[in-house]
Amino acid sequence: MGESLCHFQKKEGKRPMTQFQQYSNIQRLRQFCENPIDLTKEGVLSKERLEKMKAESCGFKLLYATERVNDDVMQALFDLGAEAHVLKKMHDMQSGEVINKIEGYESENRMVLHTAMRDFFEDQNQAKAAREASKLAWDEIEKLRAFMKEIDKKDFTDLVQIGIGGSDLGPRALTIACHAYHKEHRRGHFISNVDPDDATQVINDVDLSKTLFVVVSKSGSTLETLTNEELVRERLRNAGLNPKDHFIAVTGKGSPMDDPSRYRASFYIWDYIGGRYSVTSMVGGVMLSFVLGVDGFLEILKGASKIDKIALSKDMNVNLPLVNALLGIWNRNFLHLPTVAIIPYSQALLRFPAHLQQLDMESNGKSIVKKGDRADFETGPIIWGEPGTNGQHSFYQLIHQGTTIVPVELIGFKESQYSKDLEIQDTTSQEKLLSNLFAQSVALAIGQKSDNPNKFFAGNRPNHLLLGARLTPETVGSLLSYFENKVAFQGFIWNINSFDQEGVQLGKVLANKFIELFKAKKHKQKSDFDLGKNYLEFLEDLNGF
Repeated sequence: MGESLCHFQKKEGKRPMTQFQQYSNIQRLRQFCENPIDLTKEGVLSKERLEKMKAESCGFKLLYATERVNDDVMQALFDLGAEAHVLKKMHDMQSGEVINKIEGYESENRMVLHTAMRDFFEDQNQAKAAREASKLAWDEIEKLRAFMKEIDKKDFTDLVQIGIGGSDLGPRALTIACHAYHKEHRRGHFISNVDPDDATQVINDVDLSKTLFVVVSKSGSTLETLTNEELVRERLRNAGLNPKDHFIAVTGKGSPMDDPSRYRASFYIWDYIGGRYSVTSMVGGVMLSFVLGVDGFLEILKGASKIDKIALSKDMNVNLPLVNALLGIWNRNFLHLPTVAIIPYSQALLRFPAHLQQLDMESNGKSIVKKGDRADFETGPIIWGEPGTNGQHSFYQLIHQGTTIVPVELIGFKESQYSKDLEIQDTTSQEKLLSNLFAQSVALAIGQKSDNPNKFFAGNRPNHLLLGARLTPETVGSLLSYFENKVAFQGFIWNINSFDQEGVQLGKVLANKFIELFKAKKHKQKSDFDLGKNYLEFLEDLNGF
């Protein structure tokens, strides 16, 4: 995308530059990135720098002295945010303005109100649309509370969520993250892949007579989800059980799944809740309330709501998601770094990077701006990650000494969840975990000089730390909102639509054509899908397929 480390050269004959390229602070930042701070120089990581380059709120500290920024860069980034009106856009989003749209072209044309799903903890002057959405969300929670009271009287021990994408990744990540707080004798499971082995493995691990299944699909027509639902229904019937007694629906009101003849209960979601932003709606609410209790789910919502409010703050020393977003803009658009590794030093966050992959890449993996013009700058990076310390014995070799520089977001907590630890060789396991976290951050930044090229570390590998006291349901909610709002802020600056996902549709359309082709072949019927026929004939010619 860039012709040098930090410069996009507009060619003659191209269309007018996008809004992003015209911001005055873009030019300032291009000048600064010609000579970014050298973190490897002795004394750069001073106590003064560590103290200055931090933001703090809601029990979290964001430490970014190990990023390749200085005071001038940070000021220019903050000014860029102001120039892009990011706080107004955040307020518009949380108020229910129609921001999910592409101007002048057919698009979803919707509000974006996932924040309203958790905006009912204090008396606020909400905008009408947000207030109405919050009331609908609270009504569903009250329905859920009554349902869970009924379930508590029964002998159900397991709940299996059947869904894919946003109906799986977020709920699964948070269910695992909160495992330490699960109610006794309550287990949560997930089926997402249309691969029949996924469903079979889960079903074989539960007692069907004591298991509920929640099917999650806003449209009520998701191919993988409905296929897995029928597979499970057949297993229940074969076990002599009535599927209706074991099935719950989470879907849009009036969808094909909004059917009391097939489901024990139904809970609703709305079109202004995007799948990857839906975990704090009933999409995650049923599972999280089953394993944690409804009050545990409310703790998650409370934590998320706190960071939503912080995202509206003009104080850059407390607006954690905005600071993170601006650091990402610097690394992506000025240092031209194409990927970000998110490494939680907490085993409970095992599946959190997978959720953030969808959240970030489905939101900001776009190549057009909101007026339909092609982006003439880099948008969302590739997101990936695994928990530390495991990653240190896997991919950290490339992060430290590879030819591709990978910015790293590190997450850690002072205390463990279970508070069960042992002092071995004068330190606890938690102290060893944190020692590795801090050491990796510093090592990536400062590197190591050596005459032996094999032991030389270039350093200047940008990274930052997000530190909290302990991972609880409330802080899990805050962490979720922190990343959701970071992604939104970056989309606001780039002026792209972070809330649709047209990029996933083409594959679905072609998959359905192949499915029809398989049907036609099975019934010896004709098909006009010539490309598909050629492809299948080619595969049949391959030995062993």
